[in-house]
Amino acid sequence: MKGRFHPKNNVSLNPSTNESIRDVIDRMSVSRRRFLITAASTAALTVVGDISIGGLIQTVEASNIRKSKGFAGIGFKSIPPNLRVGDKLEKDLVSVPRGYTAKVLVAWGDPIASGGPTWLANASQDAAAQEKQFGMHADGMHYFPLSPGNVVGRTVSSQARSLRGFINQQINNGLLCVNHEYTQESILHSDGLDPVSIAKVRKSQAAHGVSVVEISRQGKEWKYNPNSPYGRRITANTEMRISGPAAGDPLLKSKKFNIRPDGSVDTGRFNDGYTAYGTVNNCANGYTPWGTYLTCEENWNGYFGNNGEALVSTPGIPDAEVLAGQNRYGLSASGAGYKWYQADPRFNNRTNPLESHSFGWVVEIDPYDPQSKPVKRTALGRFKHESAQVVVDDRNNVAFYMGDDERNEYIYKFVCSQRLNPGNRNANRDLLDNGVLYVAKFNDNGTGQWIPLVHGQPGLRAENGFKNQAEVLIKTREAADRVGATMMDRPEWTAVRPRIGGYKEIEVYCTLTNNTRRGTTPVSVNNADGSTGAGSARPPVDNANPRPDNRYGHIIRWREDGRTVTATTFTWDIFFEAGDKTRTESNLQGNIKGDDLSSPDGLWFDDFGRLWIQTDHAGDGTGDLVNIGSNTMSCADPNTKQVRRFLTSPTDCEVTGITSTPDGKAMFINIQHPGDSGDTLNPTKTSDWPASQGYGPSGRPRSATVVITRNDGGVIGGM
Repeated sequence: MKGRFHPKNNVSLNPSTNESIRDVIDRMSVSRRRFLITAASTAALTVVGDISIGGLIQTVEASNIRKSKGFAGIGFKSIPPNLRVGDKLEKDLVSVPRGYTAKVLVAWGDPIASGGPTWLANASQDAAAQEKQFGMHADGMHYFPLSPGNVVGRTVSSQARSLRGFINQQINNGLLCVNHEYTQESILHSDGLDPVSIAKVRKSQAAHGVSVVEISRQGKEWKYNPNSPYGRRITANTEMRISGPAAGDPLLKSKKFNIRPDGSVDTGRFNDGYTAYGTVNNCANGYTPWGTYLTCEENWNGYFGNNGEALVSTPGIPDAEVLAGQNRYGLSASGAGYKWYQADPRFNNRTNPLESHSFGWVVEIDPYDPQSKPVKRTALGRFKHESAQVVVDDRNNVAFYMGDDERNEYIYKFVCSQRLNPGNRNANRDLLDNGVLYVAKFNDNGTGQWIPLVHGQPGLRAENGFKNQAEVLIKTREAADRVGATMMDRPEWTAVRPRIGGYKEIEVYCTLTNNTRRGTTPVSVNNADGSTGAGSARPPVDNANPRPDNRYGHIIRWREDGRTVTATTFTWDIFFEAGDKTRTESNLQGNIKGDDLSSPDGLWFDDFGRLWIQTDHAGDGTGDLVNIGSNTMSCADPNTKQVRRFLTSPTDCEVTGITSTPDGKAMFINIQHPGDSGDTLNPTKTSDWPASQGYGPSGRPRSATVVITRNDGGVIGGM
């Protein structure tokens, strides 16, 4: 996140009866089997149709993994930072090391589904057009390979029937699921947001959510398909199913409003608690071992507001309870500047006070079924979700690791009750509906506990404000307050180190982006009764969050005891503290071995053990960033903690979202909110990217997905 303006589904899983990739491998000779190796960790396994993939098939030639440490090495030299020169950064470009090429693949407004119109640089197109175009401000994403068994309406070539051709199909043809976190209203509309209208609100809502984009390598170039049968937009108005323990609870029975063609509004009817409409502020992401996409709703509170009305009471639910929940999650009268509530009564937090309860979830999407209905999985809790990193241990236990991205919030783990069944897709369809949600407590001695958020446990009973498990999940933050979890410095993305080359630990990393309130006065902590306003406390430093006024952030990591995701204890340490080595203040210097960075955010391990770190700060090269410059993506060695800068970005943008093809030879990243200092009268005041990179017409900056390749065809980051 951030930028200046932020603070139908049966989960069908492609019923192909084609043979699995393992079936193909098993009938190959031993010599031909050596063409493939698979990642040692099932954590990386994704089942697509009958094909076990997940970005995990690696060619023997791709990289020489060091078996002793499970790390393939960093094979590029650092590039210099993109520093400020005059009133702008030196380069309005995405820059990568010599020997690499970065090209824009798809940008905001590009048509991605049949009938989608071409983007217009004056931003004059309406919501109907935007619903078939790539959304705004791209964020987390994942690559889902397409194989001969799940390419709709296409003939399987004779080459594809061979093992090598079969794998190449998956490497060179796939679906990108891309989050769209938020919209910049001054750029989205040709005349800006004001005056607010339902037409503008609908366009903004259409630019949110998720895009499903079909891409393929054509020769040496990667291109997207503007007429793909898979092309799809999930927006802030897409109908969704609510599932899990909270489904049907009275707190989820908000109103559904209908705005008539003449502009009048009916009084609204109550939802059944099993239906939701739309997803917003889709920041980080995850994926499942059964081949579905997980999108995480982060700063959803900012879309709600009110015009000073009195709270409309809901029968059976005390007003005080509703207002306390809105305070804990940061809802306010004015919201975050979108002003949806002024034209769409669904987002008025006084006249429709329960609607906000339908946001703050992890949403599961089947990319292979364009007709499927997304599912909000309530068992994973409700908060400002940031990332949902999957791990499957040696016993096929499944867990997802998540952060709550706000100052002083918590780190969570969800462990599925049922084990993964790799041979039966249907057995995994609703794995996310049953399990235990835990919150982390980091002890100062380097140990920690996972505390279960289960109704009936001490502090999580009716007398504490939790009538049942549904309320524990809807009020996840309040539940975590009650059990004494550790307040963290904005927990963002999580990443899990591959268990390869003899490395067997379950080692999880989490970016703690920053917290300028840490260690400041007057000291305060989140109240156990859940009454603390979102992000308002000033907690003292602790060993897991050791710096006061933590402007630059840090990365924490932990290892599960017993090498199983069902562990309730772990050990932890700090991977590094970000900062600027030239600073004299001890809390600002950092301890990075290599290239400095600020505000670590996006985090991802490739299948060869390299840790990729993306940053999210102002990105303008001023103040605390004068020696750091633009936002960046760096690569780190998890053994030595060495950090090398791989990518620098245009002005005022965030570098975010990362995924790759199964062979590691094409990497995809997103540039979000480039030039967000621009305004309606002068959109390109600080940046004209991606036009400055040679993509599309000039006129206004556009968030876009970038594909990075090596000129020699090698693995990204490899030796």
